[in-house]
Amino acid sequence: MNGCHLGIRFGFEDTPAHLPACVRTSPIMLSIRLYVSIICSIPLISSTNASLFGIVSTAKHQPLLVSSSIVLKQLRGGGDDDDVDDVPVFRPYLPYTLAIRDSIMIAHSFHNHPSFGPAGGLHGATYTVDVEFASKKLHKECNWVIDIGVASDLVAEVLKKYNYKNLDEVFGDDIMTTTEFMCQTIHKVIAEKLRERYANGDEIFQGWIKVSLWESHKAWASFEGPSL
Repeated sequence: MNGCHLGIRFGFEDTPAHLPACVRTSPIMLSIRLYVSIICSIPLISSTNASLFGIVSTAKHQPLLVSSSIVLKQLRGGGDDDDVDDVPVFRPYLPYTLAIRDSIMIAHSFHNHPSFGPAGGLHGATYTVDVEFASKKLHKECNWVIDIGVASDLVAEVLKKYNYKNLDEVFGDDIMTTTEFMCQTIHKVIAEKLRERYANGDEIFQGWIKVSLWESHKAWASFEGPSL
């Protein structure tokens, strides 16, 4: 089944024709048909998996989550980035997650672009950075998603490049260093660092990485994708 819907119908076309009209249209008959309609729909609902952006299901009943980065691009009028085709549309079912939290203080501008209003000029920001590592199963010997010490050091190493820096100088005058862009950039570097660390043949982390940057308690952005 590729999807499901819950429909409640109030017509009388399926009511036995031999019944008197007063019975077919009575409140009791309507209640019975509404009750049956809801009960019959429950198996359809229970066999699907709900996400923030709708209900998605697979033949194996594994939840698929729409990539937040793609949704953000669509909501903000993006999607012209050539790299968007490289981002998986669906996230596989990965029940185990380890998260690392850190922070960075940066300065940047949006080069006085009119679309950004007052934020177009140079200003500062402090981001709370959450990096989530998700996997299908735990390490067979250590029972972890990833070594928390390795993950913490790796995130700190990546963020060091941007902490206390002017992002206009790091990326140049032609790049809009939005929160979404920084999530994608940090994700890419973390994935690269993971591959470098495990290049000697050690068992590499294989799973999903999600990077979220919190501008405040009211606004944040994220980017997610596979680690390899």
